[in-house]
Amino acid sequence: MSQSPAKEEVVLSPCVGVCALDDDDVCIGCWRSGEEISRWGYLDNAGKRAILKKVEERLKNN
Repeated sequence: MSQSPAKEEVVLSPCVGVCALDDDDVCIGCWRSGEEISRWGYLDNAGKRAILKKVEERLKNN
């Protein structure tokens, strides 16, 4: 009997419910760009992790 592959953990949205874009088109709540926010629901986990990495960089540089 073979085991089924482990399910990949879902990458959760960093949204905190403070939805306001600054002058650079970056949300002041979750630090994603407007484009990243609009694409989030269509991305696979790898794409979501790539955005979260960009968010980390924005936080470091802020």
